[in-house]
Amino acid sequence: MNHLTPSWPTAGRREPIRNLSRRNFLSAATGALVLGVDLGPDPVGAGERPEGAAAIAPKPGTRVAAFLEMRPDGTVRLLSPFVEGGQGINTGLAQTIGEEFDLDPARFAVECAPPGPDYAVVNGLRMTGGSFSTRSSYAAMRRLGATAREMMLRSAAAKLGVPQGQLATDDGRVIHAASGRSLGYGELASAALALQPRDDVALKDPESFRWIGKPVARLDMRDKSTGRAVYAIDIRLDGMLHAAIQHAPHLGTEPETIANEGDIRAMPGIDSVHRLPGAVAVVADSWWRARKGAEALQVTWTSPARDGIATVSQSFSSAAMLAALKSTTEPGIAAEQDGDVTGAFASAAKVIEAEYDAPYLAHAQLEPPSAIARFEADGSLDLWLPNQMPELFQQVAAGTAGVQPAQVRIHSPMLGGFFGRHFYYGPANPFPQAILLAKATGCPVRVLWSREEEFGMDAVRPLSFARFRAALGSDGMPVALQTTAVGEGPIGRWFGSLFKSPVDSSVVEGLDKKPYAIPNRRLDYVKVPHPVTIAFWRSVGHSMNDFFYESFLDEIAAAGAKDPFALRMALLKDSPRHRTLLRAVADLAGGWKGGTFQAADGTRRARGVSMASPFGSETATIAEVSLKDGEARVHDLWIAIDPGSVVNPAIVKRQVEGAAALGLSSTLLEQVVYEDGQRQARNFDAYPILDRERMPRVHVAIVESGAPMGGVGEPGLPGVPPAVVNAVAMLTGQRIRSLPLAKSRLSGA
Repeated sequence: MNHLTPSWPTAGRREPIRNLSRRNFLSAATGALVLGVDLGPDPVGAGERPEGAAAIAPKPGTRVAAFLEMRPDGTVRLLSPFVEGGQGINTGLAQTIGEEFDLDPARFAVECAPPGPDYAVVNGLRMTGGSFSTRSSYAAMRRLGATAREMMLRSAAAKLGVPQGQLATDDGRVIHAASGRSLGYGELASAALALQPRDDVALKDPESFRWIGKPVARLDMRDKSTGRAVYAIDIRLDGMLHAAIQHAPHLGTEPETIANEGDIRAMPGIDSVHRLPGAVAVVADSWWRARKGAEALQVTWTSPARDGIATVSQSFSSAAMLAALKSTTEPGIAAEQDGDVTGAFASAAKVIEAEYDAPYLAHAQLEPPSAIARFEADGSLDLWLPNQMPELFQQVAAGTAGVQPAQVRIHSPMLGGFFGRHFYYGPANPFPQAILLAKATGCPVRVLWSREEEFGMDAVRPLSFARFRAALGSDGMPVALQTTAVGEGPIGRWFGSLFKSPVDSSVVEGLDKKPYAIPNRRLDYVKVPHPVTIAFWRSVGHSMNDFFYESFLDEIAAAGAKDPFALRMALLKDSPRHRTLLRAVADLAGGWKGGTFQAADGTRRARGVSMASPFGSETATIAEVSLKDGEARVHDLWIAIDPGSVVNPAIVKRQVEGAAALGLSSTLLEQVVYEDGQRQARNFDAYPILDRERMPRVHVAIVESGAPMGGVGEPGLPGVPPAVVNAVAMLTGQRIRSLPLAKSRLSGA
């Protein structure tokens, strides 16, 4: 038996496989044009610059370089700071650069760049998430394309012996109309490489855009449609072994004994059995054989703790955690405060109160977690793994392997979806296991978690709780709102040392900075840690907090005898942008319908409305709902989104549709339940997600207000839960304050 820990010494029965990596990210091939671009807001390193590829030397931690490579054969490659995971960033970057470079986006091949300080986009970090990729890089990518085009023009002017002003470009060629001569970008790349990029290149007038703002086909569409797309789970290396895992039933416990280890080793194809932190691994010549061995393991584990909710003990449960959140009475930290809340409540004509909660949620992705580790003869490490932060994973991998970060090469394949699953969450990540097993066996090792192990180990969206009090004036309008958010969020858990704020923004987002004109407001934050591994989940705090806030806003409307749509319009009197968006979603839905009504099919229906302001964008949502057999049936979702401006409206529409489906799934069905310190659902049979029968029609309107560009990957989700629940309340007279709706049997009012 091998007992592996991060300090396990280099050992193995086989010589490491030589480096067979297919990728050479920073090619210095003769004739290749490589341009760097600053993605940060301010230039650094001012002064004399060298010619050519080294002309832009970013200061570590403050700038990001994206590299555009134009080869003599006319092929184009973009090394992206971002990871493609279905959100369409590769296509968006190709559109943005191609627009200014004057090159059809379809001619770009985009790869994720390797780790390095050049790619640190935000606060010295490199991250694909927060619906931030396009909006953080848009201006810089345009500048990159324009710079590249200008260098092509300058190079062509010298080669053709004509003034640069007489030249034009068209889809990868420089044209001299007067003489009828033209040169392809590939022919000019070598000479252009020797030129110093200029800082004063002109950008196109948006009125002349050919590709930005157009529904350009996705670059990865054909490969995905034909099965050629390569995900982490598809990668194979010569001499690779496969590992399956059996994790401890309680987080924090360790393997003590294995009763049948000899029998497992004797199974066909089994290479070895290893103890890992909190787990046991079986390594074999195929994953199926490894899995059969792992499932047959008879492991005795150390005893879990028994101290309430301080650790993941045998007594821990979701119900106990929610009770702990609800029972918290300590004063909170003010996250937002405006006006005289105390005075407004003292003189109120009516006061209403409510408590809301939302459950732990799994990511429940179809792509199970995997990682491949391979050590080279020089002690360096190649690591293939799904991730959203290559540099962070490089640092953690180096510590696990006992090498320097520069000795770790992170390969970031296309993701089978983000959903917040691919950040570093300690025990919820398989790549440290792959590193330890590769070091022990001397071979490349792929670790792949079974569906059951993923459901057991996945980092979860936090269970959340909020308390509301509203004061109404004699006219039924809200004059004060007191909100308390209780719990812990992933930003505080995983990035607290970076942001250093006493308020965890991932706990209060969706409750703060609302556009409604309620004159007196206070939002308090009370931290109550979770003993389980918590994570980002699509739209993060907005995924539950907008449900809390917008549902309670409907309660305010009911208490003041107001129509919920009309109340929102009145409260948005000082925000033309939001009023425009609310009108847009009503127009999309064929008009707002208050109360209940009979549809053409004879069903009794109602509509709910909500708004949300996630990730720099604004959304307004209307849901149309009926009841059937005690369940809510959502027929239509209308979503108007204002992301300021867009690069690819087709991608925006698809992102909103996908986010809406996930939001509805969480509204109707999803929850992770802990009992006796363990998760009860270990596969989709016990963790139902939205099926085709429950999927409504989704209608999307894009409203480009010209505001600063916002995100699009997550904003479509937060408005769905409150819109659906508000419609349910209209139908039933019953206010559901705890998700999912599957916990409640619904009946008409």
